[in-house]
Formats: sequence, structure tokens, C-alpha cells
Amino acid sequence: MAISFVKYHGTGNDFIIIDDRNGAFVDDDAQSIALLCDRHKGIGADGLMLLRESAEYDFKMIYYNSDGALGSMCGNGARCIVQWAKSLGVIDEKTQFEAPDGLHQAWFDQGEVVLAMSDVSVIDSNEYGVFLDTGSPHQICVKNTLKDLDVLTLGRSLRHDFFGVDGANINFVSAGLNGSFDLRTYERGVEAETLSCGTGATAAALAMHYLSLTAHNDVSLNTLGGRLKVAFTFNEGQYTDITLTGPAVAVFKGEWL
Repeated sequence: MAISFVKYHGTGNDFIIIDDRNGAFVDDDAQSIALLCDRHKGIGADGLMLLRESAEYDFKMIYYNSDGALGSMCGNGARCIVQWAKSLGVIDEKTQFEAPDGLHQAWFDQGEVVLAMSDVSVIDSNEYGVFLDTGSPHQICVKNTLKDLDVLTLGRSLRHDFFGVDGANINFVSAGLNGSFDLRTYERGVEAETLSCGTGATAAALAMHYLSLTAHNDVSLNTLGGRLKVAFTFNEGQYTDITLTGPAVAVFKGEWL
């Protein structure tokens, strides 16, 4: 049976999205999902999402990494599926939807999607930097420059050797221009560097504030695929009112035969 899909990207982080409100997609076949995401034999993407019906909210987001495994929260993916839900008429200008880490809200601002993220109250220091969970687990490593950094080798080593079987996403951050920060990310599940990571950008912004490398609560992150903005409130050791803002771009639609 042919599968209709759309392809979106959020600052280069790209996704296959399938309207599965009828529940017809077979989602327990990791090999088939990995094939869809394969850049040589399939459609090609960093991940695959299903838009499903929700009993209480506007819709439910199901996310799979490109290796076919069920994934944790994906910030760029969430912004993309929100944009697509609007194009389908599922939502209007604001939404509440279910995601892998719980309920999220999102809205639109000047052509970009603003996604409300989960609160963060725990940031742990380790020998490589700091670790925190923004819906997905993230290690933040501060560097002087990212220009010639071997993200694939360093990221893979930390992801497997330091964090073990479950792993973590590994982010490398350095100071950018005008108070911004440059960010490169090795993503578990993709097992490679991606052009952008939304939960990683969120984690990086909070970590820069936690480490006193910025005093601002509105931080711009320069990824390989474009700019993301993270805003937050900090009070008594807790980060709340966290938002991730950036573009969500439709690339093409088609059928997988």
C-alpha cells in the first residue's frame, strides 16, 4: 500500500511526516522506518513522525529516529509537525498537543513556530561539561571554536563510551557573534552530526546561562542549518517558560510505493 508523506525541515533537521489519523501506518517495524529515512534507498530524513488523533488535545506526535527506534522529544520535529498540522486545518494559530515527553503548546510568530518546552530544574556537571534533559538527554561541551572540530568522532565516543547503552546527544558550543552561540550536535538515533537539533539548542542555551557564559534569558544559537532562538525564565534554580523559536519549512510531498 502506498504511503503518502510530506517532507519538512527545521534549520536543516529534516523529517518525514505522515498523517496517521486513521491509524493505518504499521509502526512496529523499525526496519521499514529506517528504510524510509535512508538517504540512498529511501526518502531520506533525520527522523519520521506520525500525526495521530488525540483524545483530549489537537493531535498526538509520535517520533522515530532514523534508525527506526522510537525516539524521545524532538524540538525541531515538533515545530515542523505543528506547521503541517496548521496546513491540514487540524489547528489554527495556537495548539496543545501530545509529544513524547508530555503536553506541549505552540503558536506562530512572524512566520516562525514558537514551541513551549518542558521546565528544567536539574543540570549536572561532569568532566566534559554539563548534562541536562530538555525532553531528550543532552551533554553540553564548551569549546573555544567549532570550526575544525571532529564532531563525528568526539560525539560518537561520548555518546557510547561515557553514557553507555542508552546514550545521549552530544552538543559542542562556542561563543558566536553579538552574544550568540555556535552549536554543533551529534544525535543518538541518527548516529551522526545533524545540521540542527532543537532540544540540543534549548539545552545549550540553558547551559550557557547556568555556566554564567551569558546573562541573557533570550539566546540565539547558530547551527549549521540556521538560527534558533531560546527564551526562558530563571528563578530559584529552575528554568521555566522555555520557548524554542525557528522556521519550519515544507520541502516536498509524495508517495512511498
